[in-house]
Amino acid sequence: MAHTITHRGICDASAAVALDDERFIAADDESNVLRIYRYDAPTPAEQRDLSAFLATADGGEADIEGAAELAGRIWWIASHGCNKAGEPSATRRQLFATDRDGRPLGVPYRRLLDDMLAHPPLAPFDLAMAARLAPKEPGGLCIEGLAATPAGALLVGLRNPIPFGWALLLPLADPAPLLDGGRAVLGASMLLDLGGRGIRAIEWHDDTYYIAAGPPGAGDDHALYRWGGRVGDVPVRLDVPGPAGLHPESLFFDGAGTLHVLSDDGKAQPGGVKCKKLPVEQRTFRRLALTRDEWQRQSDV
Repeated sequence: MAHTITHRGICDASAAVALDDERFIAADDESNVLRIYRYDAPTPAEQRDLSAFLATADGGEADIEGAAELAGRIWWIASHGCNKAGEPSATRRQLFATDRDGRPLGVPYRRLLDDMLAHPPLAPFDLAMAARLAPKEPGGLCIEGLAATPAGALLVGLRNPIPFGWALLLPLADPAPLLDGGRAVLGASMLLDLGGRGIRAIEWHDDTYYIAAGPPGAGDDHALYRWGGRVGDVPVRLDVPGPAGLHPESLFFDGAGTLHVLSDDGKAQPGGVKCKKLPVEQRTFRRLALTRDEWQRQSDV
């Protein structure tokens, strides 16, 4: 049966990857620390502070929002947006890799936004203007989704902007050369009809992509979808069980096929206290675990 587990240490598990049948690794958008959790324990078993690895002259947190495992590496992507005040931040404009224990590999890639702005298929979306706006403003820039593809590439999913009310996806060819200073090779962008929502997370499993979608700005209009991955495939909304007030922010599958949906609980802390005002050990987020039978039943509807 679907069940919900509460973990401690962060309020918003913004990106996560399964490590094995006992553990997963997660990032949050308020620190540069990766935390390894056991499924059966509330507190992190291990953690790695990547602040030195991700440091830029701008300082601050990287705003890590997406993660995907590819060829034994875990790739992590920052939002690439401005801060809440609309000020640009080099620290937030990074794509980087770690091993499966969270140890950094190579060097962070900090030219993805430049590559996107120079990519002709993206010209109609005016990402140069989006990059000058706060990430949750209408038309602002905010990357939150990252998925590995069967072909060994990555898919980059945007929460914002949502051109014409559709979610924007961008393929990025084999990222391995980026570790040694290579340049990103981008493909043709795709637009998905997610009911006016942007992409919060995306994951490939059993020949299908699963997407956590949500509003490009503030709001509670969240939904889960499955999508075949081909141009013309229509995303199908899933009606999965779960607790009221869950804000899906990341998702992944473990080896048994259980779907784990992690919630952004930054505004759902005990007593209504803001996450940043709580001691780290009191910060919590929820993880919804759905067995294969539960999520597959909804996928087959």
